[in-house]
Amino acid sequence: MEIRLDDPAASHVSELLAHHLRELRSVMGEHAFALDASGLSSPGVTFWTAWREGELAGFGALKQLGARRGEVKSMRAAPSARGTGVGHALLGHIVAEARARGYEALYLETGTADLHAPAIALYRRSGFISCGPFADYEASEHNQFMVLTL
Repeated sequence: MEIRLDDPAASHVSELLAHHLRELRSVMGEHAFALDASGLSSPGVTFWTAWREGELAGFGALKQLGARRGEVKSMRAAPSARGTGVGHALLGHIVAEARARGYEALYLETGTADLHAPAIALYRRSGFISCGPFADYEASEHNQFMVLTL
């Protein structure tokens, strides 16, 4: 698997990103905080794609929350790549980058619906624990918050 720094507005990302946003919004409604291409292109957000045998396998991003904190954003495996380790590879890459930047903590917000269960299991296996809302988030029955101390 190859992980590349990429442009979230690139044409090769658009279909998977649109699928990601549609799926989350269909389950979470107004509580879906996933970023679109413009949000993922914002200053302070770094975006990567994962490739397997020349095919887009997924994407993920790291948002800077301050000098010592970051947030995992928009982790997504392509439907054809689910269960193949792409999420694990992307999360490992993001955690390594956060450590290299000197972050002390890495946060994330995710959903509570059944479709989030594999991601939640991945985050827990990677050492993330539950925490309260951070940044500008507000708690609801549709989301949950996690942190990894680095």
